[in-house]
Amino acid sequence: MNVIAIVEGDGEVEALPVLLRRFAAWRASGWVDIPRPIRVRRDRFINDDEEFHDKVTLASMKCDETGWILIVLDADDDCPVTLAESIQQRAQAIAPERRVSVVIAKREYEAWLIAAASSLNGQRGFLLPQHVPDAESLRGAKEWISRCMPQKYHEVSDQAAFSDRIDLDMAYANSRSFRKLAGEWDKQMALFAP
Repeated sequence: MNVIAIVEGDGEVEALPVLLRRFAAWRASGWVDIPRPIRVRRDRFINDDEEFHDKVTLASMKCDETGWILIVLDADDDCPVTLAESIQQRAQAIAPERRVSVVIAKREYEAWLIAAASSLNGQRGFLLPQHVPDAESLRGAKEWISRCMPQKYHEVSDQAAFSDRIDLDMAYANSRSFRKLAGEWDKQMALFAP
């Protein structure tokens, strides 16, 4: 099965495949092909019908018969549930022959890293502070991570490295939107279990 992801940032282009490859072992899935995600600009993707149509159509064309389109965006200040439902309906109308899932990270992708922050202690200079905020209520997760590092957090290089190191069980326990991602993974893998 192949997973064609649509993501909003350069960091996610590198990080999400790393994270999903770890899911294959963590969730005891079979072989999964995870090519480079399709990058979009969040607001343009959501608000421009032509852009939305083009990107979902591209993802559909890249899917094989058992493929799955996974759209992962940051909620920022939007309600993740409402935004996901809207995008899901629109995408499924464009690609009715494909399986489509939409996962909206509460606030931002980095919230998933903060949900498992203690497992990052010592990685890439990250030093765990005494107080770790609730991952999904924090606005400015990238900035919080930067304050825990001797150098500024760089999405493109650090996000993938941290995605390779976080404790997935801890992220699952501490982040509802991460549980949504895991649930969508489980659901899609179950459809094509040997």
